[in-house]
Amino acid sequence: YYITNNLSKMRPLTEEEAKALFEKLAKYVGENMKLLLERSDGNYVFRYHKDKVYYVSETMMKKATNIGRKELISLGTMFGKFSKGGKFKLHITALDFLSSYAKQKVWLKPGAEQQFLYGNNVTKAGLGRISAGTEKYDGVVVYNMSDLPLGFGVAAKSTVECKSTEPNTIVVFHQ
Repeated sequence: YYITNNLSKMRPLTEEEAKALFEKLAKYVGENMKLLLERSDGNYVFRYHKDKVYYVSETMMKKATNIGRKELISLGTMFGKFSKGGKFKLHITALDFLSSYAKQKVWLKPGAEQQFLYGNNVTKAGLGRISAGTEKYDGVVVYNMSDLPLGFGVAAKSTVECKSTEPNTIVVFHQ
């Protein structure tokens, strides 16, 4: 959860903001996006505040209306933010939510984990497994071999291309 000041400006997303958000989410979760909003524990919504997008349950939002704006310090989880150019960038706090619905996944060998966490791209030598059917430039969620989500990436090579590429070739771009 993140601290937000002046929640009076927290509002629903505009059409353009929602389009940018859902295009980015579709890159990673595909049609599972509906499952993000209509979960078994209730419905969830996205809210905009100071260039940031928050993910919060409808019931929590309704309960928060009973608390004064000055007393309320946090509401929801930050999913990402908009750049000055209007592009949406996912934040690492969205990883727990997106990892369970990811359509394309990549697993790293233990030696490549730290390199990825330091912001480096993944080479074929560090690739443990890759989801079948991953296409070039698909959004992927990166895991270690123990299925612990580490971050986001973009596939630089498809699953088929990964099989025949050199060990030092980049296969996943760090995001």
